[in-house]
Amino acid sequence: MKKLNIKFLATIMLLVGLTACSDDFVNVESQAENSEDYFNSEEDYQNALVGAYDLLQSTYLNALLGEIASDNTLAGGESATDVIGIQEVDDMVHTPVNQQLRDIWGWMFSGVNRTNYILEFQDKTDFAGKDQVIAQARFLRAYYYFELVKWFGDVPLVVDQRILFGDQFTVDRTPKAEVYAQIEKDLIFAANTLPYIQAETGRVTRGAAQALLGKAYLYQNKFDEAAGILDTLITQGPHALVTDATRFMNLFENDNENSVESVFEVQYTEIQGAGFDCLQCSEGNVAVGFSGVRGYNGQDFTSGFSFNVPVQELVDAFEMGDRRIDVAILDIEAWSQQTGATFDKGYEHTGYFNRKYLPRKRGADAQGDRNLTNPNNYRAIRFADVLLMAAEAFNKSTIPNDVKARGYLNQVRQRAFGDMLHNVSSSGSALTEDVYKERRVELAGEGHRFFDLVRTGKAAQEINGFVAGKHELFPIPSIEIQLAGNRWSQNPNY
Repeated sequence: MKKLNIKFLATIMLLVGLTACSDDFVNVESQAENSEDYFNSEEDYQNALVGAYDLLQSTYLNALLGEIASDNTLAGGESATDVIGIQEVDDMVHTPVNQQLRDIWGWMFSGVNRTNYILEFQDKTDFAGKDQVIAQARFLRAYYYFELVKWFGDVPLVVDQRILFGDQFTVDRTPKAEVYAQIEKDLIFAANTLPYIQAETGRVTRGAAQALLGKAYLYQNKFDEAAGILDTLITQGPHALVTDATRFMNLFENDNENSVESVFEVQYTEIQGAGFDCLQCSEGNVAVGFSGVRGYNGQDFTSGFSFNVPVQELVDAFEMGDRRIDVAILDIEAWSQQTGATFDKGYEHTGYFNRKYLPRKRGADAQGDRNLTNPNNYRAIRFADVLLMAAEAFNKSTIPNDVKARGYLNQVRQRAFGDMLHNVSSSGSALTEDVYKERRVELAGEGHRFFDLVRTGKAAQEINGFVAGKHELFPIPSIEIQLAGNRWSQNPNY
């Protein structure tokens, strides 16, 4: 990570017991592990915490598939069989043997296990500031579990102890309500313990915990609770929208990473650390190379694999005068005519690319495979998202506050249009729909669209091939059910 260094010794990897390349629910521990020889100093805890942060980088796949599964983009790539698991998710024909879904399951549980390793030994050694380490670990555990429950629903919940080989025969899938309850506990602790500003860029803050807690409430339709915590963040936290026009138009450029608008950002770097046999080992944002223009030769950008291509319907969702379209969408045909750039057309070519996460040109001394180690940080939670979540929560609270909801929604729109002439004046259900529309264009390309459609009950009417009662969740990887002795039930209709 930038500033927060995620490179650490192989001995630490052995102690953690789960390497970055593991992809099963459980793994055999390294025999090198001996807890009596570890967690004896602050350095031990900090190294283990860095290992827990490390799995955030594998969430590139969550963001990529979160767009492709929705109505925002098509899979793209080279052909209909290029990374078949991605194509299947795009077409809503994915099965329990989908490799990319198994990757998400395995990588997120690896993150859970790394946090639980710290928390299992949280009382072993005291030092000044240990509560900060514990709070960060609990946020990260909540983050990984939130991803798991979004994708898979009921998942095995293990708290403050590692999931070891053999545990799969005794650990059951836990109802998602109980998983959410633990997520809430972890985030409340983190929000009450962490500062709003960290000395080291990339570490979890109070604002990140409050924002994720608000999001977890929203996903459970706990609108009163969501409104309360998100309003606290908005009114008391240090975050704001980037309003300078130039900075706004370049919000997703590398020079604008970790801005005042970023509530939580996954840090990436161009340090070599991956190959196609271990994509999650990358220190760079793999999704960026996957989303790049195929065969591109020209200014500003470099080539990629032409996955995750936006559709015309998304482009048309932007209103006339909305400056965000030039932040979110690269019209490659217009760009080519303007700059003389050349490119190749990939599978399902629409003429559009996700400009937020395209590979940018780098210096001649740039390190690593340029397709796998792009240093573009992922803006996991932006303040604009917080404002829109708060608008939705106030609009749908037990006693709705549409004045406040409109105010937060219009803050986002005023930044988008550069004026107040496009403010909405709606209320009730019409305001709800305005918030949903705003989320689509504001967060286009950021991996949230599929889950927004599912949680609001709109997925079946918007996503081609989506089957109600089935595709709200993704299937539990069949190998994981087999490893659990076939004790776990599969998600419905898979």
